[in-house]
Amino acid sequence: MSRISKIPVEDWDPELVAMTAGDTATVIEQGITRMLAHTPEMAKGAIGFGAAIAMNRTLPERLVELVRLRVAFHNQCRSCMAIRYSSASDVVSEDLVCSLEQPQEADDLSAAERAAIDLADRFATDHLSITDARFAALGEYFTEAQIMELLLHLALYVGMGRLAATLDMTEELPEAFQASFGETVTPWGKEPVPVR
Repeated sequence: MSRISKIPVEDWDPELVAMTAGDTATVIEQGITRMLAHTPEMAKGAIGFGAAIAMNRTLPERLVELVRLRVAFHNQCRSCMAIRYSSASDVVSEDLVCSLEQPQEADDLSAAERAAIDLADRFATDHLSITDARFAALGEYFTEAQIMELLLHLALYVGMGRLAATLDMTEELPEAFQASFGETVTPWGKEPVPVR
């Protein structure tokens, strides 16, 4: 059971409703927003940050989705691991998601994707290991603007994913993602929930 009560959409601040009106009204997508609604002004900021990143994305959808799922694993954010966005469904198969278990050994990932996933791993688990040499290595595959974009994606995924994991909002997820808090779950080899 979630650790913070969920405010029904009909009780949200009207501006918050307007900000999320374009989203698919699935229970999982609204999950954290229903809790953020306790602090509507802050919720608007968090949703605005996520929307700005999503609307202004220049990185390939495949790379972004792989990084999102890898960070979700490190965060143990069950809802993030359970979701598969339709915008990435044509470029990210479940076999590809399974390659995230050992990304540096995966044949189906490009060198740029492996570099981005390595950055994601470090950002989520040991950010101080991201040295000048790591930035130089990223520069082989990405422009400085793309590196900054990737870092902003990571900031969103690590921060909001840890918030969602801490809230332990798993009761509406498929059974494979409902393990007890503290147990390790993976996004690979499970039945995901497709969303818009």
